[in-house]
Formats: sequence, structure tokens, C-alpha cells
Amino acid sequence: MQKSISALRAQLRNAIRRTRHNLTALEQSQAEKIVTQKALDLISKRKAKNIALYLSFDGEISTQLLIETLWRMGKKVYLPVLHPFCKGHLLFLRYTQESLLIPNQFGIPEPQLNVKNILPINQLDIIFTPLVAFDKQGNRLGMGGGFYDRTLQDWHSKNFIPVGLAHQCQQVEQLPIETWDMPLFDILVG
Repeated sequence: MQKSISALRAQLRNAIRRTRHNLTALEQSQAEKIVTQKALDLISKRKAKNIALYLSFDGEISTQLLIETLWRMGKKVYLPVLHPFCKGHLLFLRYTQESLLIPNQFGIPEPQLNVKNILPINQLDIIFTPLVAFDKQGNRLGMGGGFYDRTLQDWHSKNFIPVGLAHQCQQVEQLPIETWDMPLFDILVG
């Protein structure tokens, strides 16, 4: 009997997360430097000013160096926050060195909700997304909550581009995709 797509996706998620967790500190650091440089090149090429990132969690490629570099460059950095009224959706809040971070329901730190710090998604230039796995077609497999898929819906008609950040070990030949999966503009690999 053939496995369902959701079972295949869950199995793939677990396998890639284990592989990602087995990366050494040196491999993590080297990947972070490579991805940071690729991201800075893309930001420069697109003249991006408002950049959404995420705080690394669960073995994801680190974004700390990129965030600190963007702050030094005077760029505006935004982090995703779970939408308090629209379940399953994200808001993006300005993130500075002074931002107070509070763990969300998944234990992921996010800026304390303040409407003055929210930037409408259409005013972002690039949304760098986390992912568990990806393929050459630009498909991404997330953690399974669908937050980024809902956020990136119809991104072609909006002002921003979605770009994944990943370790090389997260690439697979072809992902089992669902109708709601949103392919990314690009995936930067370290």
C-alpha cells in the first residue's frame, strides 16, 4: 500500500531534522557565513531595505550574523510573530537590539506585540524563510503548521520575494508537495 503524502512528508521532516541536528558546530558556523554572504549579495542586488528574517530554532541555519550585519548597515529587520487574532497567520514586527523577545506557543522567541512595530507584508522587500527540506524546483517543506504557506500565498502579486535559507543536507531530489505549498523565489544554501 502506498504511503499518503502527509505520511511521506512527516517521515521526511523527521529524517532531515535529525540530519540537521547532527551537523557539527563548525559545519553550522561555515554554513552561516556562506548563507550570510549570499543573502547580503541578494539584498544589495535588490536594493532591499525592509527584510524579514527569523530567529534560528531546531538546528536551522543561523541568522544571527546576518541580522547583526543588517543592523550595522542600517537596514530594517523584521521577525515573524504569530498573529493574535488570525489563527495560522504571521505578522512581521520590527526587530532591533532593544526588542523584548517573548517565547511563543512553540517556544520560539518573537518580539513583544506592539502595533507600532508591525509592517504590512506588502512593504517588505524580502522574506527569508526557514525550512526543513527543499528541492531544485524551489519547493519548501516547513514544520507542518502552514504559517509561511499562508503568508506567502500569491507572493508573485506582492512586492516582496520569499527566499529560503538552508543547509546543503536539507536538499532532496523532489518533495511530495500539496496544493497549498508555495514555491520560493530562491533558496540560499550554505
